[in-house]
Amino acid sequence: MNTFLAEPQPTPPFGLSLSKPSPDVAEAALAPYQQYICDACGYIYNEADGDPDGGLPPGTRYADIPDDWACPLCGVTKADFSPYTPPSLDALRAGITHSAPVAARGAAGVVIVGAGRAGWQMAEALRALDAHLPITVVTNCAGDVYDKPMLSIAMARGLAPESLARERGTDAAARLRVRLLAHTQAVRICTDTRTLRTTRGTLKYDRLVLAHGAQAALPPALPAELCWRINHLGAYQRLRAALGDSPRDVVIVGAGLIGSELANDLALGGHRITLLDVQAAPLARWPAEQAGAPLLDAWKDLAIRFVGGVQVAQLEQVAGRYRLTTTCGQRFAADQVIAATGLQTPPRLAESAQLAWHNGIAVDAATLRTSNDRIHAMGDCIAIDGQPSRFIEPIGRQARAIAAHICGASPAPYEPRAAVVRVKTTSRPLTLH
Repeated sequence: MNTFLAEPQPTPPFGLSLSKPSPDVAEAALAPYQQYICDACGYIYNEADGDPDGGLPPGTRYADIPDDWACPLCGVTKADFSPYTPPSLDALRAGITHSAPVAARGAAGVVIVGAGRAGWQMAEALRALDAHLPITVVTNCAGDVYDKPMLSIAMARGLAPESLARERGTDAAARLRVRLLAHTQAVRICTDTRTLRTTRGTLKYDRLVLAHGAQAALPPALPAELCWRINHLGAYQRLRAALGDSPRDVVIVGAGLIGSELANDLALGGHRITLLDVQAAPLARWPAEQAGAPLLDAWKDLAIRFVGGVQVAQLEQVAGRYRLTTTCGQRFAADQVIAATGLQTPPRLAESAQLAWHNGIAVDAATLRTSNDRIHAMGDCIAIDGQPSRFIEPIGRQARAIAAHICGASPAPYEPRAAVVRVKTTSRPLTLH
């Protein structure tokens, strides 16, 4: 009788198994990385990149994300994300659900003022409903597409300033088939002739959307020519160039969201930060135990000196550096000074069109229409019942509401919601309500 002896099997290392992964697991591991878009703010989660600050290493699949993970930009949960494929013009045309007529040659169409997140999301929302609508975007910058909150965490992530743009403005314009007037100032709105005067000529519009954002509010003691205001990519890139590669002394005036985030990030980048505020603690809009105290505790090991309860009296340039004096007589020396003292909506365009104003451009809550039937507004420049809207989360919903109204699609009324704020201080990220 023949006896068959089994060949000895190698002993696996301790804690490891030699069993093969199931076909489903192996297939998932080999599948191309996918992208998912936040339905609230438009942030795109790329499985290849992950979200390291949120605890998701590169390569984390969407299915493996914990349910309590928060969007890095607006703080909503995983449940508010949908599969995303960057739209091509052919895909947009194929998705048209109504028979939009081809625009007549020379038709005025829609003019959008501003090419930040609000302006580009407005262009995408319009194009998704109408493949033929003439769209013109007017902006005083290059119009590059980027996520503004990334300006507050770029050093912590080791990102070079020139790498922050996700897409060049010219490429976004070509993808969406819109006309981009970059480095162009919008000067005046003439509602009688439905024209927008710009530094590159006069544009006719059938509908006008103001998405030009807000600008930093400067107290009288802070001359604009002596301090930085970091409200867009260009200013941030110039600040980083001015700081150079050596540690610098930086004074930041204002310890709200922007000031606190910048202080945290610049300190992680090796700079010495003095953070000043009129309030006794940072993030004073929220209870100290919810925001200020945890943040100060997280900063104990960083080169951040917080000085509360002070008000700036004077900022002057002395021997190539800056000297800031408070009303109580304290003095602070710095290589650079940053003003993070709040935002205000520039009134010039609204005043030229005689638009209703209430702490910003007043708009109808559902349609975002201004007091002029042909003009809508969205993003940082608007106010609803006197309340400004200066968070990332509402922008996508605002764009969809305006696009539906302009294109005659099924109404998608905008509903103001209480904001969930993600404070991107990487030493201790906070989610505030």
